[in-house]
Amino acid sequence: QVQLVESGGGLVQAGGSLRLSCAASGRIFSVASTGWYRQAPGKQRELVAVVSSDGITRYADSVKGRFTIARDNAKKTVDLQMDNLKPEDTAVYYCYVTRIQTYWGQGTQVTVSS
Repeated sequence: QVQLVESGGGLVQAGGSLRLSCAASGRIFSVASTGWYRQAPGKQRELVAVVSSDGITRYADSVKGRFTIARDNAKKTVDLQMDNLKPEDTAVYYCYVTRIQTYWGQGTQVTVSS
């Protein structure tokens, strides 16, 4: 079983930065893919960034060059550094861990004001 706890959301002005962090419990973190999705009001959940167990990263086109994902297997954490934030980045952000089964965090709100 894996439990995920997110932190770091909040309100920021456009052009600002936030760092999201997700702490995982359980034994599979180091061999699992992990990352972040987001869901804006009235929209489907979309993949933001993912990092595989061997460190390969992938980003949504909308965040490339602005967001950076990083994992720390020793600490069982996955962070999302978000720079140059835009109002369209406003959403609830969810971290996840997946290996055979997918586990989700509770979500953290990010609001970017114009």
